[in-house]
Amino acid sequence: MKISLNWLRDYVALDASNDEISRAITFLGFEVEGVHSTGAPKLDNVVVGEILTRTKVPNLKKEISLCTVDVGPAAGGVRSIICGAPNCDPGHRVPVALPGAVLPGGFTITQAKKYGHESQGMLCGPDEIGLPAGDGLLVLSGQPALGTPINQVLPPGDTVFDIEITPNRPDCQSHLGIARELAAWFKLPLNYPQEKFRGDTSGSPARPDLLSGVRVDTSEDCPLYSAFVVTGVKVGPSPDWMQRRLSAVGLRPINNIVDVGNYVMLETGQPMHAFDAKKLGGAQIVVRRAAAGEKIKTLDGKERALTDRMLVIADAARPVVIAGIMGGENSGVSADTTDLVLECAIFNKHSIRRTSRELALSSDSSYRYERGVDPHAAHEAAWRALDLIVETAGGQIVGPVFRIGGDVPWQREVVVTHDYITEKLGFDIPAAEMRAAFESLELTVTREEPTTHPARGPAWTVSIPSWRDDLDRPIDLVEEVLRLHGTEKIPAAVVRAPGLVGDDDRVALFNRRVTDYLVGHDFHECVNYTLRPAKEVAAWAPPAAVETLALANPFTEDQSHLRPTLLGGLLESLKLNQSRGVAASRLCETGRVFLERGGQKVECVAVAFVIAEATGDRKWLKRDGADFYSAKHHLAAIASSAGVDFARQPLASTEGVPGWQAGHSAGAGNIEHGWCAQIGLLNLALLKSLGIEGRVQAGCFVIVPEKLSAESTRRRFAEFSLFPAALRDLALVVDQSTVAAEVQKALVKIARAAAGNAFAVESVAVFDVYRGAGLPEGKKSLAFSLVFRSAERTLTDEEVNAALHKVQAEIATTHGWPVRK
Repeated sequence: MKISLNWLRDYVALDASNDEISRAITFLGFEVEGVHSTGAPKLDNVVVGEILTRTKVPNLKKEISLCTVDVGPAAGGVRSIICGAPNCDPGHRVPVALPGAVLPGGFTITQAKKYGHESQGMLCGPDEIGLPAGDGLLVLSGQPALGTPINQVLPPGDTVFDIEITPNRPDCQSHLGIARELAAWFKLPLNYPQEKFRGDTSGSPARPDLLSGVRVDTSEDCPLYSAFVVTGVKVGPSPDWMQRRLSAVGLRPINNIVDVGNYVMLETGQPMHAFDAKKLGGAQIVVRRAAAGEKIKTLDGKERALTDRMLVIADAARPVVIAGIMGGENSGVSADTTDLVLECAIFNKHSIRRTSRELALSSDSSYRYERGVDPHAAHEAAWRALDLIVETAGGQIVGPVFRIGGDVPWQREVVVTHDYITEKLGFDIPAAEMRAAFESLELTVTREEPTTHPARGPAWTVSIPSWRDDLDRPIDLVEEVLRLHGTEKIPAAVVRAPGLVGDDDRVALFNRRVTDYLVGHDFHECVNYTLRPAKEVAAWAPPAAVETLALANPFTEDQSHLRPTLLGGLLESLKLNQSRGVAASRLCETGRVFLERGGQKVECVAVAFVIAEATGDRKWLKRDGADFYSAKHHLAAIASSAGVDFARQPLASTEGVPGWQAGHSAGAGNIEHGWCAQIGLLNLALLKSLGIEGRVQAGCFVIVPEKLSAESTRRRFAEFSLFPAALRDLALVVDQSTVAAEVQKALVKIARAAAGNAFAVESVAVFDVYRGAGLPEGKKSLAFSLVFRSAERTLTDEEVNAALHKVQAEIATTHGWPVRK
């Protein structure tokens, strides 16, 4: 928000430097984003001169003139000056820089010979004396006296502070609000503008033909609506002083009526709107919700379709204003307006914010309504605007005055003691200074209870003004005292605080464990946004899920959906590294994803990694790349950190699962049971569409937070056998569609039963798959290695073979998987 220093001085007599004011604003709790000066700087030896004659210098390609200029006897009388401006016509009074003048940018004027003629100075354009650029010379209006120093003729300069107002301080969205803060800081009196009109129209005629009624249909959206009628106005330019104020803070002056509304909004923080009374159909105003599909063409020339949740100001026939945001194109004040209706209203900030977002339309008014406007100061702001309208546009305030809704009586008191403030601050401030801080901020002390104890201070009952809705607790008043005392005055002290002993959250522990594991295995950790673009989400989720993951009001198009997987962001990071020639082919991430569980979207903990195929490497020895089993190994370690024994989980095909290459990837678990995982090769068509080179193996593990184990499984010592193992191989003929993990699981169960308590089955692992000659149609051969061992003795061939025969017979009987001959 831009704040004019000249404007502030209307309310508080500030004589501090710009740096001191900036520092005060900062210590009061606001951020000064910039300080800008307007107007011409102090210029010595630059005076008013009048062009007497103009003679074109011959034999030049461009037009150059030799002018005689009268700068008055005190400045040297008539001078000859060379000028290239097109408007150096006789009779114009212009700024003249005399020899010795130093113009902005350090340019020093000297007397010199130019184009064969002596030039005794320089005729100046606006940009040459520090004003906004214009065409040609700056022609001065009003015929100022010759020789007058230019700074006495030009409008005074201004200093503009660009301030970031925090959301909890809507009272400072105006010049009066900032002036109130600075008056308290510099201990200066605050002067409020005095209204001449105080709401009484009993001595004025009634004009029901201009406004016969006001109706508010939704009081929850508009708790207060006031309308005033002014007749006989003359629309024209606003006064120079008002135009300068508005221009300084970045608003373009339009006409006296519109400028008054903007001026009062920037002065008090209360937005207003002026209607041409003759354009109001039926001479009525209705505050209502729009009909679904109803349309309005706003002042920016765009037609906007409204919904039934949006508040509008309508006449008897149609909406004329989007309430609190922007007026309609055909309802505002124009050059031929003679009678107007001034609106001053309070709108529900949630309604305004929602409408502004849905229409992607914001304004200075909506900015203030969204953050909150003081309803108890609305009538004073309206009176101030009416005074300025009569002052700048003439006319008469007539009846009737409509006021729908009213002030809910404001009364808020907070009791705070000197000892409480001292305790919270950690150091003492005199009680008199504390009370002075309250009163300088217009926090009236209504009652003071002195203490009888010599070591204790008084207690105050503080009345909170309506514009400080953020103050409702004693601790809030502690902050106000400290703001005015100055945070830079806090004495240095040793900080003492109790140590808190507690376990970290299990999600944080899990993320830390898996990150340590992956980084230890040469993965680079990535952090991507939780919000992702629709196109990316559609590549990893079915259409129904994409719709449910969409945000209602996304800030940007590329952050429109909650992510269902971490792999989209990892692939984006992989592509970025490949395009930059960075050899970062192993990436990982931990974060949140959103999946459907029990018919509802739930936030889950997720870990994902990608291993890209090396492309373009120039190495003397090419090593084997990662494969399905590389990814499975890492995923098993991740699952183990979550308390899941992945080795015991059956794997299922990823056929139809978006993002994965069918036949080269697998899934396990189910989010309905608390966790799920996918591993293997990512879809090659997807990688190609993203511009990623080579194949990518990946893994993704997702678990709901409540299913995480509190800590990882502790490794405990287990005795091991010193006797040799007995190895046997077994090849089984199974259907082509049978998954190896299914056969392995059955073999483990049967082998353990066959060995009984005599010895142990250490492992059952697949080592070969055969398809081809010698096998029936639709069959394949899976070869397994079985490892047997005893803790007490060396196993004999007889007992191992006996166990193996039992396995062969049982597997053929129960599952129909014969031994391959």
